[in-house]
Amino acid sequence: MRGTLFVVATPLGNLGDLSPRAADCLRRVAAVAAEDTRHTRPLLAHTGSPADLVSVHAHSPDSAIRRVLSLLQAGRDVAMVTDAGTPAISDPGVALVGAARAHGYPVVTIPGPTAVAAALAVSGLAADRYVFLGFLPRKGGERRRLLAFIARSEWTAVVFESPNRTVELLDDLTRACGPDRHAAVARELTKLHEETRDGTLSELAGYYRDTAPRGEVTVMIAGTGTPPHDPPPPDPEARARAWLAEGLSRRDVADRLAAETGISRNTAYRLVNEL
Repeated sequence: MRGTLFVVATPLGNLGDLSPRAADCLRRVAAVAAEDTRHTRPLLAHTGSPADLVSVHAHSPDSAIRRVLSLLQAGRDVAMVTDAGTPAISDPGVALVGAARAHGYPVVTIPGPTAVAAALAVSGLAADRYVFLGFLPRKGGERRRLLAFIARSEWTAVVFESPNRTVELLDDLTRACGPDRHAAVARELTKLHEETRDGTLSELAGYYRDTAPRGEVTVMIAGTGTPPHDPPPPDPEARARAWLAEGLSRRDVADRLAAETGISRNTAYRLVNEL
């Protein structure tokens, strides 16, 4: 028989949140694939698990996943855990799940804590529909694009952030969404110093500038409440006339027109030549 990969949710901080089913699974499997074995070893000791630990993280070589697949091929069950919460959600474990499924091994979920649901539940923000964006890129065009997406989003947006970059994120969100957009910041969920604070983005940025956050941070930004309005498509003829008036060659105008409007180059050349 082939082994099964169990995707096991573990506590965000409080070990009391580990479900009996999850604890039983960790005791029964032959191995546990962990993001950080140093973090997971105390959890196995807590449950009395004799399982071997296998390191599978974002920078693991392909051989780490192959090792887990070989265990499954040999008929040995493996549990996958992340440092806290549900594996494969904004987590490198998704690569292992994908590999196991691609090779036809059973993949079974043992659900439990997730920072997204836990934070939304105490935020006071609407959560009937929401968008989860994980960790935003630290800089560049993709970060700006996602900030603009959050600013336009009809629904609550949820992002993760490290404590040392939380103020920078809140400042960027303030610029993108406006200082009065309602938001909430949750940190150290289920731990001794758990805190969830809500207010405007500018208020939250000011608070955490004076009081540096500690622990993992979840930031939630209220949606606009209305669907975003897409800008009208560009008028090809009007754009062509404007560029020609600027002195661009007909060839350059046709190339720009095709790139900006999505029309074919032949259509763009024909339109420009008819003007």
